[in-house]
Amino acid sequence: MAELVHFSADCNREELQAVMVRDGACVIDELVPGTEVDQVLKELAPYMDLSALGRDDFTGRRTERTGALIARSEAARPFVTNPVVVAGARRFLGDYCDRVQLHLTQTIRILPEQGYQTLHRDREAWGRYLPRSVEPQFNTIWAMTDFTKENGATRVVPGSVDWPWEQRAEPDDFAYAEMKKGSVLLYSGSVLHSGGKNESSNERIGMNITYCLGWLRQEENQYLSCPPEIARDLDPELQELLGYTMGNYALGYYSKPSFEDNAIRDVIPPEFVLGRKPRKLSSFEGMNEFDTPGDGPGREP
Repeated sequence: MAELVHFSADCNREELQAVMVRDGACVIDELVPGTEVDQVLKELAPYMDLSALGRDDFTGRRTERTGALIARSEAARPFVTNPVVVAGARRFLGDYCDRVQLHLTQTIRILPEQGYQTLHRDREAWGRYLPRSVEPQFNTIWAMTDFTKENGATRVVPGSVDWPWEQRAEPDDFAYAEMKKGSVLLYSGSVLHSGGKNESSNERIGMNITYCLGWLRQEENQYLSCPPEIARDLDPELQELLGYTMGNYALGYYSKPSFEDNAIRDVIPPEFVLGRKPRKLSSFEGMNEFDTPGDGPGREP
């Protein structure tokens, strides 16, 4: 049976990056305290308890998924902006974009008697249109309960990132993300994986937070799951991960539909809807115009 590499919270970032490129997955053990996990579960419990079971074999007929975590749980937000994870995402995806963005937030509760999920690559959310040479995703599953092979720990095929689409995994190719509560599985959008089979009498809860290239459409529509009236009170880093910023020089602006506002400006960066101006980034050479006071693109609406 294959194995996943496990790192400590103070791991060498270059070594972690090398394993992610080679294997497409690894585990950081006990990256956050269990008390932080417990608070997230406490805040999300009312929503999780009302979540429906999956509608097919892929979503899991004995599996419950709950989204909109940024809006629903204040305690979940530091998981999204965890500096180790976000730095890893930016390093891993940095060759393909100027910004990374939040792609998906959800809890996944695998109940007893749930079988293995269909083996898949998360990058197939965009079909098979992206070149295989471009890695679109950096993903996490946080262990909100202990993960064991018996209770449905995520199964991964290390090294499968470059396999042909039609290549099938053999039993010895699988590794299982067995880890303690507060640990996190990191995995790429290209590695084969699936939810595990729960043969225990207990539920297995994971928190799936994923990041993608800033020029791709997000799986979870963050502007509806976390609309401006909620997002405006968040930390700027989290606002930008949600997508309330320009993905590139001319990617993501908006225009107010009323005549009087259109007379002022038609190209408005998303930060303005939250009541702030965008931060200057050296990689965005053309963006300084949004910070210029006066008439035209820099005038605040």
